Amino acid sequence: MKRTILSENGPPAKGPYSHAVAHGNLIFLAGQGPVDAETGNVVHGDLETEAALTLNNLETVLNDCGSSLDKVLKVTVFLSNMDDFARFNEVYKRFFKSDFPARTCVQAGRLPFDIKVEIEAIATL
Repeated sequence: MKRTILSENGPPAKGPYSHAVAHGNLIFLAGQGPVDAETGNVVHGDLETEAALTLNNLETVLNDCGSSLDKVLKVTVFLSNMDDFARFNEVYKRFFKSDFPARTCVQAGRLPFDIKVEIEAIATL
């Protein structure tokens, strides 16, 4: 049975979608970006700043779902500029330290609100 989840501690959704949808033992997280959870404002900065905030938001939503980063199976990363790939990886390794989930990373033509990074994930409960 499908169950939608709205994160109480994560940033507010910027459109008509749920933070996550659970089905069975799986959680499908909507794309997260560099949004301040308290104000709902998009935070523009260098790639490292935006990536760290995005991954913090991903972790917060996972926690609100009853999961965690170590239960992530698959990550999809959207970068506004593939030249940032190596810099993104340095930030990513601070959150996923070992036993890395499967991952796809692509350059998007343009991301919402002109952010530099958006990340979605699939995890287990």
